[in-house]
Amino acid sequence: MTLSYNWLSTYLPVSLSPETLSEILTAVGLEVEHMEKSETITGGLSGIVIGKVMTCVPHPNADKLRLTTVDIGGSQILPIVCGAPNVAAGLTVVVATVGATLYPSQGDAFSIKKAKIRGEESEGMICAEDEIGLGESHAGIMILPEHLPAGMPASEYFQVPEPDYIYEIGLTPNRMDAMSHMGAARDICAYLSNKEGKPIAVKVPPVTLPEQSASLPIQITIEDHARCARYAGICISDITVAESPEWLQTRLKSIGLRPVNNVVDITNFVLHECGQPLHAFDYNTISGNHIVVKTLAQGTPFITLDEQERKLSSADLMICNTEEPMCIAGIFGGLKSGVSAETKSIFLESAWFAGESIRLSSLRHGLRTDAAQRFEKGADVSRVIYALQRAAHWIVELAGGKIASPIYDIYPQPKARTEVNVDIQSVNQLAGKEYEAHRVKHILQALGFDILHEEGTQLRLAVPFSKTDISMQADVVEEIMRIDGLDNIPFTGKIAYSLPENTVNYVPEVKKQLTQILVGKGLQEIFTNSIINSAYYEEKEGLVMMMNNLSAELDCLRPSMLESGLQVIAWNLNRRNKQLCFFEFGKTYHRHANGFEEKERLSLYCSGQYRSQNWKEQQNEIDFYYVKGLLDALLQNMKLEWKEEGNAFQLYFQRKPLGSIQQISANQLERFDIKQGVWFADLDWQMIKSFYEKQKISYKGIPKFPTVQRDLALILDKQVRYQEVQAAVRQTKSKLLQDIRLFDVFESEKLGQNKKSYAINLSFYDDTKTLTDTEVDTEMTAIIGNLENKVGAQIRGKS
Repeated sequence: MTLSYNWLSTYLPVSLSPETLSEILTAVGLEVEHMEKSETITGGLSGIVIGKVMTCVPHPNADKLRLTTVDIGGSQILPIVCGAPNVAAGLTVVVATVGATLYPSQGDAFSIKKAKIRGEESEGMICAEDEIGLGESHAGIMILPEHLPAGMPASEYFQVPEPDYIYEIGLTPNRMDAMSHMGAARDICAYLSNKEGKPIAVKVPPVTLPEQSASLPIQITIEDHARCARYAGICISDITVAESPEWLQTRLKSIGLRPVNNVVDITNFVLHECGQPLHAFDYNTISGNHIVVKTLAQGTPFITLDEQERKLSSADLMICNTEEPMCIAGIFGGLKSGVSAETKSIFLESAWFAGESIRLSSLRHGLRTDAAQRFEKGADVSRVIYALQRAAHWIVELAGGKIASPIYDIYPQPKARTEVNVDIQSVNQLAGKEYEAHRVKHILQALGFDILHEEGTQLRLAVPFSKTDISMQADVVEEIMRIDGLDNIPFTGKIAYSLPENTVNYVPEVKKQLTQILVGKGLQEIFTNSIINSAYYEEKEGLVMMMNNLSAELDCLRPSMLESGLQVIAWNLNRRNKQLCFFEFGKTYHRHANGFEEKERLSLYCSGQYRSQNWKEQQNEIDFYYVKGLLDALLQNMKLEWKEEGNAFQLYFQRKPLGSIQQISANQLERFDIKQGVWFADLDWQMIKSFYEKQKISYKGIPKFPTVQRDLALILDKQVRYQEVQAAVRQTKSKLLQDIRLFDVFESEKLGQNKKSYAINLSFYDDTKTLTDTEVDTEMTAIIGNLENKVGAQIRGKS
C-alpha cells in the first residue's frame, strides 16, 4: 500500500517530520518498507531566484558571449557571463545562484559555481526553461513579466508544490482498517494519544451538502441482501466533466494513480482518503431510472470499461437497470454506463458488498481493482454514507453539480457490532507486560472501541466496524500491544521451556548433509511458491486447482518443480545475473480419483557458465556432463543406472525410477523470456532420503600400500556407450579393482568406419600387501577378455 506524507498530514492535528511519521507507522504495525522523496519539479527550484538584468555588453574575448550584471535583490549585483542570443539590459530573468543544483529536462544534474569564462568572472547563471526542468525549449533565456521583484524565489512565482514523501507500507492482510490515509491517521493519533496521555483525534473533514431537489428520481431494489447488506446513492445534475484541479491530480499521482476526469478522480480520492469504494453511473444510461442489485444467468455477456467482453457467472453480483447489467458489483464498471465527457447527470453509488463474493468474482475475471481489494477484506459498513456525502460535496465543488435527489440508503437489516469480553489481567499475562487499566481503556477508545460494560478487571467491548478481523480477546491484546509499542514489552532475561523425552533413535540429517555438498559445489538454495499459474500447463487433467486462489495468476498447486524454478531464473537474468546454479527441496501435487498425491522432490536448475574465461582457462558452458557430475557427487553411494529416453536422461536406482536430467526446450524457455540454455534435474527426494537414512557409517584406515595404475585404449563401435564399457569391467568381479575412469575419447577415420576410441584408467589395490605385476596382469587379462566378449572391444597396441 502507498501513502503520501502530505496527504496523510492533513488528517493529523500535530505536525510531524517525514522521518518521525515513518517511525510511528512502523511502530504501530504499518511497516514502512521504503520512503522516497517526491518532487513535481526535481530540486524544487531551490537556489533559483528572479533577477533584473542591469547591464549587458559584449564579452571582450568571445563574440557570442555577453557580460551582464544582474540584480537579485537587496544589495546583491552579480556579474554573469551569458551566451543566450536574447539577453539584454532591462529584462526580468531566472537566475541560478552559486551553490544551486540544476536538474535539466535532458542530461545530468549540475551545480553552479563561481567561474572565469574566457577571463571574465561569472557568479551565477541566467537560465532557459529546459535548464531548470520547466520545459524543453533552449532557444533562449526565460523572460518574465517586468513587475516581478528582484530576489523573489522562483519556486514562489512558478508555484512549485511542496515536496512530498511517499511511503510503501508492508500491510498485512488483516489490516483493512488501515487501507486508507484516514485509517493510517487513526493509528497514528492513537499512538500519539497513548504517548502523550491525552486524547488526540483524527481531523475528519466535515461534510455539508447544499439544498437538494428531486429532479432526478431513482428506485433501488436489492434482490440479494446477504451479499449486498447496504446500498446507498445520490443523484447529481448539471455537472461538467473536465480535468481535475492541480491539487487533486497531485494527490492521486503521489500514490501512483493516473488522473482521468474530475468525477472519476473524486471517487478515487475518497476511496484512498477513507477506504470506502464508490462508483459513478451516467444517469441517462439507467433504463427505467431503476437500480437492481442481483445476479444474472450463467454466460451473460458484459462489456467492462476496458472494452473487454466478459462472460458472467451466475454467482457474480451485478448492478443492473431494468434492461441490462451496468457494473460488476464492487469490482468494475461497464462501458455503456461509465462517465464520459458528455455526461451531465450522474448517480453516485456507495455500498457494502460481502467480501467472499467480491473476491471470487474478482479472481474469476482477473480484475484486481482497488475497490475489490477493499471489499474482499471487509469494508466498513458505517462509512458508506460519509464517503457518499464527501464525494458528492467535491463533485458539487469541482464539477459544478447540483444535488438532484435525497440520499437513498437501503439498509434493511443493520449489522450489529461484534462484542468481545476482555480481562485486563489476562491481557497482561498474554502480552507479557503489566498494563494499567486506564491505559488499556485509553488505547481502545482511541482506536474506536466502545466500552459497553465494566466490572472489576472485566470489560465488555463493542468492536468498530472498521476492524473486521477482531473476534476474540487475543485480537484485542494485539491492538493494545501494537499501539503501546512492541518494543516496550520488557525482556525478563530468561526463557522457560521443557524438553520432551527423546524416544526416537538418531536419524542422520540427510537434507543438511546433501545441502552442504551442493553448496560446496557452488549451488544456491532457493524457495519458491508451491502455488502457480495453471496457464503454464496445457494438460489440465491432473492439476490440483485452488478453491480459494490467492490471485488469477496463482490458481493451482504445481505438478512439477520446473516452472517455479524457471521463474527464478528469468527474474535473475532480467537483472543481469547470468551464471545460475540453484537447488530446491519442494513438493509437487497430482490429482487422482480419490483426491491428490503429494511428492517430495529435489531439483537442480543450472544455466550459463560454470567456469568464466581467464588467462589460463576458457569459459565452459553448463552441459549434461556438468549436471551429471553434480549428481554423481551428491549420490555417490547410490549405484545409479542411466538411460536415455526421449529428450531426457532417466535415472534408476535398484530398477526404480529416481529422476531425470533434461535440457529445457526453446519453446518452454520462450514462455519465460529466457534467452540462454537451462538444464534441469528432478529427483525423488523420499527415495534418496530413505536410502541414506539406512546407511551405516563405516571407517577405513589410511591405505598402507601403493595403488597400481594401468591404462587401456579401446577401439569400439560408435554406438557403444561408456556405461556399457564400465559394466563390462565391473562384471569381472575383481577384488583388487578399486576404480575405473575415462580420460580420453578419440574419433578418426584412421580407426575404421563408425569406430571410436576410449582411453580408460584402472586402479588396483590390496590392503594386505603390495601388488606384484603378475597379480595385476592376471586381473587385466580377465578385464580385457570381458571387454572383447561383452562390447566387442579391440585393444589398441595389441596385435
